[in-house]
Amino acid sequence: MKDILNKLINHQTLDKGTARQILVDLAQGKFNQSQVAAFLTVYMMRSITVEELAGFRDAMLELCTPLNIGDYDAIDLCGTGGDGKDTFNISTLSSFVVAGAGQYVAKHGNTGVSSVCGSSNLMAHFGYQFTNDEDQLIRSLEEANICFLHAPLFHPAMKNVAPIRKDLGVKTFFNMLGPMVNPSFPSKQLVGVFSLELARLYGYLYQKSDKDFLILHALDGYDEISLTGDFKMITKSGEQMLSPSDLGLAEVKTGEISGGTTIESAAKIFENVLKGEATTAQHNVVTANAGMALYCADSSLSKTDAIAKADESLKSGKALKAFKKLLVAV
Repeated sequence: MKDILNKLINHQTLDKGTARQILVDLAQGKFNQSQVAAFLTVYMMRSITVEELAGFRDAMLELCTPLNIGDYDAIDLCGTGGDGKDTFNISTLSSFVVAGAGQYVAKHGNTGVSSVCGSSNLMAHFGYQFTNDEDQLIRSLEEANICFLHAPLFHPAMKNVAPIRKDLGVKTFFNMLGPMVNPSFPSKQLVGVFSLELARLYGYLYQKSDKDFLILHALDGYDEISLTGDFKMITKSGEQMLSPSDLGLAEVKTGEISGGTTIESAAKIFENVLKGEATTAQHNVVTANAGMALYCADSSLSKTDAIAKADESLKSGKALKAFKKLLVAV
């Protein structure tokens, strides 16, 4: 590791194969905590390359416990996190809206590292029992149209890294990897990323895949459609700059989509949205992200039709029903 650190500190980069092997070695506990922390810190201070990101991704997928649910053609809605915006759990809520609209969802999630409440914190608060049992997860899909994949259960090799990430408490390149390493290998994916640079890295890598994908980045820094201003959308067809009005929705203010300061307060916002007791801004930002996921999953839908479908799922209670079914399915 000393040689690798010296190389990186001297502004050199890793090729894909080297990056892959380092992450495999790191996962297998071949480096001490100080070395791992130093390695993570390097990538907080300089940009990651396409080759490095691809190598790290390949290692994570190689080491994961795979989940075979390909017959369900599920979509994942996952943000990188790390945008420092402290919004409520928009992508998790959007996942249930999409499930309520009839599209299978394989939601990949984890506990918060740089935020108060990650999707796994939220699900645990509501009593959800994490599992990597394939039969139970398939039953969740059958009964609720959604299964929840708690990342540590599918990436056991990362147990050596988790305490260091928690101690650091800031975003690392593992935030960048999260959406890329869903163990069910979904063919459809909505991804929110915390920077325009990362959006383009994702776009480059996903263009080489067989995925139907939609990458989002709000120009004011959110890793999702925030409705606080314009946002970039990248698909197989190219890049688009869109505004809230392009989705038929009004612009909102930053404070209107902030999250709770505790897991309990975040959970309250989550419940309010699903029960139809949220503010208009909260409802609309979830509708926007869920709508774009439905747009990604079904090429026959226009953007406005997809938004309307998401809105109906939320207002009719179908999203709430999907959530309740998931809690009792495992």
